Amino acid sequence: MDLGLDVTEKNGYAVLSVRGEVDVYTAPRLRERLVELVSQGHTKVVVDLESVDFLDSTGLGVLVGGLKRLRSHEGDLTLVCTQRRILKVFEITGLTKVFEIHDSVDAATPA
Repeated sequence: MDLGLDVTEKNGYAVLSVRGEVDVYTAPRLRERLVELVSQGHTKVVVDLESVDFLDSTGLGVLVGGLKRLRSHEGDLTLVCTQRRILKVFEITGLTKVFEIHDSVDAATPA
């Protein structure tokens, strides 16, 4: 499965829409894209996981690393996810306490 990464802007937020599977093979591309966004000066990033079919521990690590990187630049990374099977991964690992998780891009990008 290929990984799709598209960036749009909404209300001053960089919205990174992720499609496909985020695993040991594709996670480095996600990491590169997050690093690129921070280096371009984005401090408010929303990662939209609505079209993600699979997320493993490598993908979780990339998201945690992205959050740490943004916070070290006075920024933040929030998630959009309503899929039960993906949310369960965040619940089991306790990352629901670390990440702000929204139901929609609109909710994650207040004007």
